[in-house]
Amino acid sequence: MIANWDKVARDSRVAGSWQVSFKVLSYSMANRVYLDWNATAPLRREAREAMTAAMDLIGNPSSVHAEGRQARRLVEDARVTIAGAVDALPRNVIFTSGGTEANALALAPGLRRTSGFPVQRLVVSAIEHTSVLAGGRFPTEAISTVGVTRSGLLDLERLRVTLDGMPPALVSVMLANNETGAVQPVAEAGEIVHSAGGLLHVDAIQAFGKIPFDISALNADMVTLSAHKIGGPKATGALVLADGLLGLEPLLRGGGQERGHRAGTENVAGIAGFGAAVSAAMGALQRDAIRLEGLRNHLDNGLRQTPDAIVFSEDVTRLPNTTLFTVPGLKAETAVIGFDLAGIAVSSGSACSSGKVQPSHVLEAMGVGPKLAQGAVRLSLGWSTSDADIDRCLEAWRKLSGTLLKGSDETLVERF
Repeated sequence: MIANWDKVARDSRVAGSWQVSFKVLSYSMANRVYLDWNATAPLRREAREAMTAAMDLIGNPSSVHAEGRQARRLVEDARVTIAGAVDALPRNVIFTSGGTEANALALAPGLRRTSGFPVQRLVVSAIEHTSVLAGGRFPTEAISTVGVTRSGLLDLERLRVTLDGMPPALVSVMLANNETGAVQPVAEAGEIVHSAGGLLHVDAIQAFGKIPFDISALNADMVTLSAHKIGGPKATGALVLADGLLGLEPLLRGGGQERGHRAGTENVAGIAGFGAAVSAAMGALQRDAIRLEGLRNHLDNGLRQTPDAIVFSEDVTRLPNTTLFTVPGLKAETAVIGFDLAGIAVSSGSACSSGKVQPSHVLEAMGVGPKLAQGAVRLSLGWSTSDADIDRCLEAWRKLSGTLLKGSDETLVERF
């Protein structure tokens, strides 16, 4: 691996970094261990095949001729599959360009249930994805934040106090945190929200395909999903509505696609790949969850062999594939580089924050100090992760921690 990185540096100075860097790194990928599945999952074979077949179609799904109907059929088949995965009605699945757009579409004033009042303000948990913390179409002054416990779970009592005696609110709570993996008490939150006359939006993007759920059991009025987290294509997502939700105004206006909720010609290939990925993920969900939880526990136990190692949210239910850990004195950006030099892809937090050397807002909300938070490293597993991958990761960590935590004069290059 070191020779490859050296060649990247040399060739980049001569020929330009983008083309040569990709060329050099691409041949070594087969020897690497990928432990950043929460950032994105590899494209599933089923999704690739569905997308390839869809790309051979020439019809616009809004056209009434045979070619158009053929394209429409792919879109509607995927809609049925995705609706079934969360026990919703197909007509309530709105396809978007991804999870961020789905969240922005959902977070809007004026939403209401058939017999309820329109929501006038937004309440979000402090550990939400940045696309939710941005507030969608709510003005800044109409947005409130509810904190979490030190274990990273939504503070239900604070939520109750925030909603009590106030105008109806749209509340947004993620089902599972993308950094810690902590599964949130969403159903209980929904009961509190509905008793206060509000609505509940659930960002289920990180949980979808990893743990079972359905929109009714979550007490959710809206759920957002993303294809690439489960092995579908990037830039494809969905907002799923509970039946009876009214007042959703489109972000994009024009041709009236998606039942008037989202204008623009549907991404037929992406949607077909999304549907295929959902079928594959749901078919293997229980088996994968059991296997991955065993691998994650093995990983956690190995990391704890390092003195003072901390696994965040270890005392609550987590996604079966996610570990966020740190050791006092560790610098996450240096650790990520060290793992990478060892041929292992990990993350220092959510992918949307890559390159930012700043503490995680999730850990800050949990009361973790900035010095400790800046060392947090996330490892997330997926369907192809093996026992050998975990063993290789732990061996790399033993070498890396010996360099970074013991004041060794060795450089990362010398170590790896």
